Amino acid sequence: MTTQVIVLNGGSSSGKSGIVRCLQAVLRDPWLALGVDSLIDAMPGSMQTSAAGTEFTADGGVNVGPQFRTLEAAWMAGVAAMVRAGARVIVDDVFLGGAASQQRWQQALAGLDVLWVGVRCQSSVAAGREIARGDRVPGMAALQAAAVHHDVTYDIEVDTTHTESLVCAHTIAAHIS
Repeated sequence: MTTQVIVLNGGSSSGKSGIVRCLQAVLRDPWLALGVDSLIDAMPGSMQTSAAGTEFTADGGVNVGPQFRTLEAAWMAGVAAMVRAGARVIVDDVFLGGAASQQRWQQALAGLDVLWVGVRCQSSVAAGREIARGDRVPGMAALQAAAVHHDVTYDIEVDTTHTESLVCAHTIAAHIS
């Protein structure tokens, strides 16, 4: 089969977005980039600060509620529908629930050829990037650096601690069939 979907999972500020842009540049065919941040941005502002949607704790934790999960499931089904209609898609996500998050994607993408990619980054480096970005809750990167990978199974892993996005993209592209 030919790879139809690339799912990148990594913590906040791990370098996923940079890798996605590089993948779009180095892959032969056009690939759409869809990220969980876009899903969150598409939700009403009230859902970004409520127990039903998403809540950010003072230490950088993220709690997601039932309305978020409902919209997330619809979004995942929509991504899968685009792939089934012929688009190739790179998903940029943060598996806050570790293996449970991957299972939700596996269900949505059932029957499709998916490349599962873990994007790792040393927590102190991700925390430094988080500070430099200035658009994240402090502590989020450090909390997520390892937790998002808990019991998740990958086809390939890359580490952006000391490796540039373009090098990671070429490593991933070598696994695209």
